[in-house]
Amino acid sequence: MVGMVRVHKYGGPEVLTYEDVPLPPPGPGEVQIRHTAIGLNFVETYFRSGLYKSAVLPFVPGNEGAGVVTAVGEHVNDFHAGDRVAYATYIGSYSEARNIPASGLVHLPAAIDDRTAAAMMLKGMTVQYLVRRTFEVKPGDTVLIQAAAGGIGLILSQWCHALGAKVIGTVGSKQKAELAYSHGCDEVILYRTEDFVQRVKEITGGKGCDVVYDGVGQDTYPASLDCLKPRGLWVSFGNASGAIKDFNLLLLSQKGSLYATRPTLNTHISTREDLLATANDLFEVVLKGTVKIPIHQTYALKDVQKAHRDLENRVTTGASLLLP
Repeated sequence: MVGMVRVHKYGGPEVLTYEDVPLPPPGPGEVQIRHTAIGLNFVETYFRSGLYKSAVLPFVPGNEGAGVVTAVGEHVNDFHAGDRVAYATYIGSYSEARNIPASGLVHLPAAIDDRTAAAMMLKGMTVQYLVRRTFEVKPGDTVLIQAAAGGIGLILSQWCHALGAKVIGTVGSKQKAELAYSHGCDEVILYRTEDFVQRVKEITGGKGCDVVYDGVGQDTYPASLDCLKPRGLWVSFGNASGAIKDFNLLLLSQKGSLYATRPTLNTHISTREDLLATANDLFEVVLKGTVKIPIHQTYALKDVQKAHRDLENRVTTGASLLLP
């Protein structure tokens, strides 16, 4: 029997139940891993609430983790018992152990510990495609990062800074502002007490930003569009405040022939080749120390309800982990 968190019906954090469940041997093409650390991401509240529907009920939430291979199924040649591995985007990580397709795993470099790996796979690979492919950040660019003190925000700020961009971040408190400054932001806006659109105009001398990275959603739409220079790009990659309603395509023309996109990590690592390239790029910047992965909260797996409440109440900063 293996301890797992399961959701039998959609709802608030109270629907997350810790149960002992049988775990069969890995099937063909699968690997069985024992988790040593599990990533905690805001997107998992969408699956729990039903904003994103699971294919079946009950289901085990969670999208990333790190651990040790304990068994391999038939036709698996690249992984062996004892290997240290990590993954993202495979639902079912809220568990002591699990089976997972070998095609979704990557080997961990010896110099990256399990907790760091579990905290960075989903968030770090998301940042990789945001700065390398969605918008190729280069020296001289001005970027706005909404929620710059969050798990993705702190990684994104560091990476953009390392690429030579001027980084503007929005945060909700002075404590979070200090975090954002220490992780690469050149300017920080307290969105609860300041008009972030007006402040961006002041900071940029009225020119606006080349790109806005927005994982907040409804609360920052359409104001994020007003922070862009003509032909700038709005990247909406999350819905922390709720899904955007009634997106108005005509606004893009009215506000300066803007571009808008709604990317996801899954499509950027859908092939084995893309997964390895994305993960290896992330590993490189972490190993060099260019990007540090700040783990600020850890919770026992059994305390997952509190973890989700903290996420939704916006009391967390940086990365959070569940520990089996």
